[in-house]
Amino acid sequence: MEEQRDTATQPSPRGSRPARSAEEQERARKRDELKLARKRMLADLASARHPRHRELLERTVADLEERIRALGGVI
Repeated sequence: MEEQRDTATQPSPRGSRPARSAEEQERARKRDELKLARKRMLADLASARHPRHRELLERTVADLEERIRALGGVI
């Protein structure tokens, strides 16, 4: 019983990841925010009818994709 309790409190070597630094966490948070913004822009683009509005949304999506890649993200 005590042995089970000891192993339950220890992290699993198979599922454990090294702790991310504060900088890495911030980059991941920004990347996630940009991906969410991109998703919203794509939804808006799908329903946009006016050519100028579509153009604006397309440029915005391209900018977001560039910023995601700059943070090491995959689109």
